[in-house]
Amino acid sequence: MADDHTHVQEFFTARAADWDTRFPEDGPAFAIAIAALGLRPGDAVLDAGCGTGRAMPALRAAVGPGGTVLGADLTAAMLGAAVRAGRADSGQLIQADAARLPLRSRALDAVFAAGLVSHLPRPEPGLVELARVVRPGGSLALFHPIGRAALAARHGRRLTDGDLRAEPNLGPLLARSGWRLASYADEESRFLALAERTG
Repeated sequence: MADDHTHVQEFFTARAADWDTRFPEDGPAFAIAIAALGLRPGDAVLDAGCGTGRAMPALRAAVGPGGTVLGADLTAAMLGAAVRAGRADSGQLIQADAARLPLRSRALDAVFAAGLVSHLPRPEPGLVELARVVRPGGSLALFHPIGRAALAARHGRRLTDGDLRAEPNLGPLLARSGWRLASYADEESRFLALAERTG
């Protein structure tokens, strides 16, 4: 797993400085996905695999000044880019593995995870960990600002039946991990799977 983490850190460290400029049109898609999460003023929310913190201002707006916004990422360079972009003003940034979070159980109302699942070396234990830190009935948003087919094309590959985020695969994976898939959208302009914490 250390090798997997090293690969992820190397990949994102090399891209951190210009990450936001590579995808300048993503802001509205993030805002729409966060609105779908149904956050309320005073809620506590984690942006898991927050990268440069693009979701954090919208998360802060959703939970208000009395809420808690945390952004966790494995890669220090991405967190540094978030600080330079002023996003630390929206919440607390922590360097942490999303599969081993330094948070107490049931501490959160929701988790927002943009592009995270495909970067987890072991997706099921990672989703179990996200479930651990969310209260029963809390929410999870698995998001990407473009759909699965568009993302695969961007990377020069084709979708396969084994794709982790395909609905027939993702629903059972979430169910085994403490979540119930509540809605699923895979469109050209976004991927958004919303789940509820069971138990």
